[in-house]
Amino acid sequence: MTPSKIIPLPISFLHSNGTDAPIKIPAIGLDLFVRMPPAASAGEFCFIETINAPGAGPPRHRHPEAEIFRVLEGRYLYEADGRRFYAEAGDVVSIPGGMEHGFVNVTDKPARQFILIAPALDAAAFFTELAETMRDGIPDQAALNAFGVKWQVEFLGPPVGRNEGPTA
Repeated sequence: MTPSKIIPLPISFLHSNGTDAPIKIPAIGLDLFVRMPPAASAGEFCFIETINAPGAGPPRHRHPEAEIFRVLEGRYLYEADGRRFYAEAGDVVSIPGGMEHGFVNVTDKPARQFILIAPALDAAAFFTELAETMRDGIPDQAALNAFGVKWQVEFLGPPVGRNEGPTA
């Protein structure tokens, strides 16, 4: 039996400093940390960490990138293609690219998630520009969609409401 050739994933050494300042988007109660930028994986994937304020979450949206969420603290109500369900600390939720989704922190304390995005998104640039777009609050649908064109993100409606409850 001949040994197969091992082709390593294109991952660079990286030490993400846990004391880095977050990207803040107060309009949606988000503090975001880019823990692994696209360059560290040759664009294959990136990792972000989010802290969501109580009752906060992004507008419902969809994009070509897939996302894998790991809830680190708290409890979220997710909506994916119209199905709503709770995810708690330790749970993993995978959202395929192109699927409409959103979520909200349903607790009275900040909640945290670790998110893998594939293929990689320049999360630092995206969320910095989103923060600027939302500097005066959540803009109207036309302004969000104008921002989204550049990033191939379609904003589909308001954030998931913390009292909407599960459907599944």
